[in-house]
Amino acid sequence: MRTPALLGLLALSFTLPTAPDVGTGPAIRPRLELTTSEEDGMVDVGKSVVFEAEVENRSKTALSATLEWSIKTVADLPAPPAQTRIKLEPHSVETFTFKLRFKKPGFAQVGCRVVEDGTGQEVERFTRVGAGADRIETKLTRPKDFKKFWKRTLAELKKVDPEFHIEPRENRADAPCKLYEVSMRSLEGVLVRGWLEVPKRPGPFGALLRVPGYTQNMTPIGTSGDTIIFSFNIRAHGNSTDDVPGRPVDYWLRGLDDKQGYFYQGAYMDCVRAVDYLCSRPDVDQNQLGIWGGSQGGGLSFATAALDQRIDYCVADIPWLGSWETYFTLSHEDEDDMEEWIAAKEDRTFEGMLKTLSYFDTVNLADRIRCPTYMGVGLQDAICPPTISFAVFNRVRGPKKFRIYPKAGHGLGGDHLQWVIGELMALGGRR
Repeated sequence: MRTPALLGLLALSFTLPTAPDVGTGPAIRPRLELTTSEEDGMVDVGKSVVFEAEVENRSKTALSATLEWSIKTVADLPAPPAQTRIKLEPHSVETFTFKLRFKKPGFAQVGCRVVEDGTGQEVERFTRVGAGADRIETKLTRPKDFKKFWKRTLAELKKVDPEFHIEPRENRADAPCKLYEVSMRSLEGVLVRGWLEVPKRPGPFGALLRVPGYTQNMTPIGTSGDTIIFSFNIRAHGNSTDDVPGRPVDYWLRGLDDKQGYFYQGAYMDCVRAVDYLCSRPDVDQNQLGIWGGSQGGGLSFATAALDQRIDYCVADIPWLGSWETYFTLSHEDEDDMEEWIAAKEDRTFEGMLKTLSYFDTVNLADRIRCPTYMGVGLQDAICPPTISFAVFNRVRGPKKFRIYPKAGHGLGGDHLQWVIGELMALGGRR
């Protein structure tokens, strides 16, 4: 497998800032630092992790406050201790601890908050820890007609003439690859596009399909090495907005009343159609076809590898679109949109929404994945909590590897990129 071009995929990297002090400005007095006894944030099942809250009073007067712990998890864990009254003398520091023992695999986000008496000023910190990530299990929610639905959907896609069209685009004179814009028709005849970068020397080449995060506009990476890179935009993203508008940004709600016509039915088929295009090219090595995405793109990678056995390797980073009920329990990222959508019609319910989403839940698709699969997650990710990532990953049937980055949030950076490249190079050497 040829993978030098993967060095350009830094677009998958995002950053998540550390939690700010919650208060009314620089006059806030408590300074709070929250650390754990485990540097990598992970412990063995049955072992305990100790949380240490260091509270500092930097002012010239005594500080009276309340300290309280919180836990957000779907794992079976004991409740945090009751509130603690604290009093710090001027320019003093005091440390408070809380011990948590994991009886079963899972993750937990632990928070510590200090609220000053009288002023109500507060400061809060969070950190997440976990145990036995590779043994986390989540119940399947597959409807009885799940297989029939996807068989029928794939058949519907096949009936659509792809109308593949490729147009050369200007590239810098010293670019190591030729650049094209590719368009095609997907489910319901929707026009979708992507950017194709092809090495200038003769092929065949391995090919990598890059798929977008939520609202992300996939663009050329500027090099392809010895790999064909297809930076593809599903409907409503990037240069694929002719038939499906990119605004408003409410993709996950579009068509949610019914599985037939739901946004991700089309989006998943867009990815399959992109695979169709790559497989139609004589310069593509059909045994070296991969897909890589982050966040929504991670979910698209899982779904495509499950629905299309032509995928030879799958990289799904900080993935979304899986384990929906758990997602809504642990993340408030889409809570307001969800509540507004349900309230807009009398017959809408949370349970009905979950029923539609179950057809597109990558947990229900994952056991179809047979190709080598790689996943990276940020332990502190508040947007796509690692519990939902492992709920999907642990059901993958093919060879698989993962990495957890203890300090990372919704973004993984260069170290992860290098790890994936190394794994794909090793994979190519074994073929």
